[in-house]
Amino acid sequence: TAGTETYRVGTPPVKARGVSYTEKELDVALSGFVSQILWDTAGMANLQVILTSMVTTEFSDESIKRILGSRPVPESWRIGEGVAEAFLVEHRDCEFPWPSGRDLKNPSASPAGTDLVGFQKTDEMENVHRFAFGEVKTSEQEAWPPSVMDGRQGLRRQLEDLRDSTKVKDWLMMYLGHHANGTGWLSRYRSAATRYLASPADVSLFGILVRDVDPKREDLANRAVALAYDCPALTSIELRAMYLPKKSISTLSQRAVKAREGGH
Repeated sequence: TAGTETYRVGTPPVKARGVSYTEKELDVALSGFVSQILWDTAGMANLQVILTSMVTTEFSDESIKRILGSRPVPESWRIGEGVAEAFLVEHRDCEFPWPSGRDLKNPSASPAGTDLVGFQKTDEMENVHRFAFGEVKTSEQEAWPPSVMDGRQGLRRQLEDLRDSTKVKDWLMMYLGHHANGTGWLSRYRSAATRYLASPADVSLFGILVRDVDPKREDLANRAVALAYDCPALTSIELRAMYLPKKSISTLSQRAVKAREGGH
């Protein structure tokens, strides 16, 4: 669901929106595409096909069930990322084909680097797709804006780096390219890479803040102004504050598990 818009504070070329969600809308989201994202349904299905082709004994079958069933319960920040990703896929024609969780060698670790790396479909006649990079912050803090917006690891600084640093974007392009060969999304990677090689500014950037407090314009207004300053003409930036029901972030893990099991 797209939620209910509560304010607009964009400064061209930066679009900034605040959107609120009801309890029902949150439950619907958690039981739908968000659940597939959190538990990497597609990736686990592919892995199951590979592993079951090697089953020779009952012991092997039990081992496979143990391995495939060992996914940890996602933390609230990961669920915030899932909610943000689902919105971008369903409402912004984005695709993030290689979940960062697949790169973890330790299940309790947190992925480093840009949160969402993929493509966005555009209206161009040729090379329809371009790279889309997203940063997501989830906060229970009762402050407007919350502290996750500022500082070296804050949302504003991360988006400025994506806007201004060719080195940062080069690395993301290579990262996705390492996983692209032989996939169903290789043609989309080629499209985005072609556009990027012609101009590293030709990208879509998204900054998403997930909160469980009252919507207030102060969360995004100043950040939109700062990001609009000297923004390259080919770069699009969208800020979005997603306001979940009050005090709901602390219950997200429990709700996500219930949704996956078929109940709310």
